[in-house]
Amino acid sequence: MSDLSYDQSNCSLESFSEKILAPVEAVTNHISATQNYYAGFIKYLNDFMTPYLLSTNYFSEAEQSKILTASPLDSFQSYMDILDFNIDISNRFFTGSMKAINDYNSREIQKVLAACMNTIFQLEGEDVPAFFARQSKMMESVVNTYPKAIRDIEPEFGFHFERGENIKFAETDRFIVYQVLPTDKTVKVNETGKPLLILPPYVLGANILAFLPGENKSYTHCFANMGIPTYIRVLKDISVTPALQVMTGEEDALDTKLFCEKIMVRHGKPVTLNGYCQGGFSAVCDILSGELDGVVDALLTCVSPMDGTRSKGLSDFLKGLPPRFNDLAYGTKTLPSGNKVADGDLMGWVYKLKSIENEAPMVVFFRDMMMLSPKNGDEVKISKTAAAINYWLGNERSDLPLAITQMSFDSYNHPISDDGTLPVKLFGRKLNFRRIKEKGIKWLICYGERDDLVEPAVALAPLDYIDVEVASFPKGHVAIATSWSNPKSAYALHTRFGDKNHRGPVRFQLDLDKELSEKVSG
Repeated sequence: MSDLSYDQSNCSLESFSEKILAPVEAVTNHISATQNYYAGFIKYLNDFMTPYLLSTNYFSEAEQSKILTASPLDSFQSYMDILDFNIDISNRFFTGSMKAINDYNSREIQKVLAACMNTIFQLEGEDVPAFFARQSKMMESVVNTYPKAIRDIEPEFGFHFERGENIKFAETDRFIVYQVLPTDKTVKVNETGKPLLILPPYVLGANILAFLPGENKSYTHCFANMGIPTYIRVLKDISVTPALQVMTGEEDALDTKLFCEKIMVRHGKPVTLNGYCQGGFSAVCDILSGELDGVVDALLTCVSPMDGTRSKGLSDFLKGLPPRFNDLAYGTKTLPSGNKVADGDLMGWVYKLKSIENEAPMVVFFRDMMMLSPKNGDEVKISKTAAAINYWLGNERSDLPLAITQMSFDSYNHPISDDGTLPVKLFGRKLNFRRIKEKGIKWLICYGERDDLVEPAVALAPLDYIDVEVASFPKGHVAIATSWSNPKSAYALHTRFGDKNHRGPVRFQLDLDKELSEKVSG
């Protein structure tokens, strides 16, 4: 009887303690969630506002010279036009923000009401203390756990050339070319195989093309792991490399020519030039200039902007700017060397502005909150892919040489002519797509079906002038370098896929090598 009495007393005490402590715990979790909410929102807001403050500084510097040369009436009209433009941006900013808040609240209000009912009537399911506990875990994930996961992915993301795992092959004052070796140690490089030189994007760098090599998600290693002699051209640090700061399109072409000559001598076969995003536009311009004749016989471009005026996003955004302000001077910064470059952080911010209704800080903040909200009481596991994407977006921006930026800027403001001539020149020569056909250069264009950065129409513009092989991939701008770079994925790069039996870029390169080898042996 005494033992039974003790057990009953003990249970009563525990029950009493839970009833006393539950409200205290709920209040504590509520306070913790509120503190993290404000800390998180301020961080997201700061990430957005820092480039904005930079832009106002550049605007002021550019206007100091322009306002002295423009008539007062023209200046007044331009300022009125930019005011209208800013009002439109602000409206989209607030509309997107309010929609994100409403979407979140409409989802959570039902859970709040259910938690209250469960608490009052002692029903099964999430009660009020559990609701606040979930909110606290969610905000802790957004403010601390998620950023930590992003920081911690750094050793696994990208090439890390400093480790010496790849071979430094050649160098100029502006670039370094590395030979990328297989991560699969059972694979040996085919030294007599057809080589490939990859030109990565300028703004967000080479590391996106070695996304997560340890997870078999690396565009570059898809080639290397097939034994293909694979090379990548990497920019030197522009902040301390004056020769890169003032680089012209002509110097880009001549450096590429030098690298291709060296690669061709080593392997005995012409090079396939492979550009990703802006690197693809540079590759096309270099080939059309005629400087790569005899050393490059094939071209691969992935999600590369060929005619920016066909963009419904960035081009329309630029067209909405008053002509006075559609000028690179408003995004130019001066380095300690005295050289002027295009600010990479500001360029990344412009891409956010064009889709401000989806990229406003409140929208991104609430999107991450919903993504990291615990499901069925279990905390959301942060994938390496999500962490790596965010690490790339937050840490890999680079400033650009003004001359290179001007080429892209021109391509988004001036269309390709009716005869296929690009709106830029190299070496004083016109660049026309038809030269690709005249020289017998095989070209595969890969694009993302839902790419909202380089829309399909922008990437496929050459089809209006010449016959070009294409390969369409689901998803967006970086899917080819992330999701589909996994050899086991549905759209693996070394395979044929889809209803139209498209060739992936690695399959394209392997087939080219086979054709070339058969031609030589025959």
